[in-house]
Amino acid sequence: MAKWLIKSEPSECGIDDFARDPEGFIPWDGVRNYQARNFLAQMAEGDEVFLYHSSCKHIGIAGIVRVVRAAYPDPLQFDPESHYHDPKSTRDKPRWQAVDMQFVSRLPRLISLDRLKSLPALAELPLVRHGSRLSVMPVSEAEWQAILALPNG
Repeated sequence: MAKWLIKSEPSECGIDDFARDPEGFIPWDGVRNYQARNFLAQMAEGDEVFLYHSSCKHIGIAGIVRVVRAAYPDPLQFDPESHYHDPKSTRDKPRWQAVDMQFVSRLPRLISLDRLKSLPALAELPLVRHGSRLSVMPVSEAEWQAILALPNG
C-alpha cells in the first residue's frame, strides 16, 4: 500500500473533523491542481495518509487518515452552485477526482514544518522543498517511517 500526505486548512477539514466520527468517512474533493489530481487518482483503498494542517497558526502533520474509497469523479465539478464547479468537465469525461478518507489516529503532538525540514531523510519530500505548494503528494516508505520515528510526546 502507498503512503501519502494531504494538506488542508483545519477550519475547512482537519483531524478534528475526522475524529468526530471515526467510523464515518469524509470525501476529499475540491482538488483543482492537475498534479494533485493525478496523485488522488493513484490512491487505493487502504492507503495511509498524513493529514497536514496548513494556512493556520500551528502548521504541521496532525494525524493519520486512511483511504476507504479509491478515486471517483469529484461530484462538485458538476454542481453549478459549487465553488469547485468546472463547466468544461462532463460526466463522460470528468476532469477531477475525489477519494473518501476515514480517521486512523491523531498524533499526540503536531509535527511542525520546521521539524520536518530538519530531517535529512525528508530532503526529497515535496512538502519541505522550496516553492512546493502541492496539496496531495506521495510519501515514500522511508519518509513515512522517519516521520513516525520522531519523538512525539
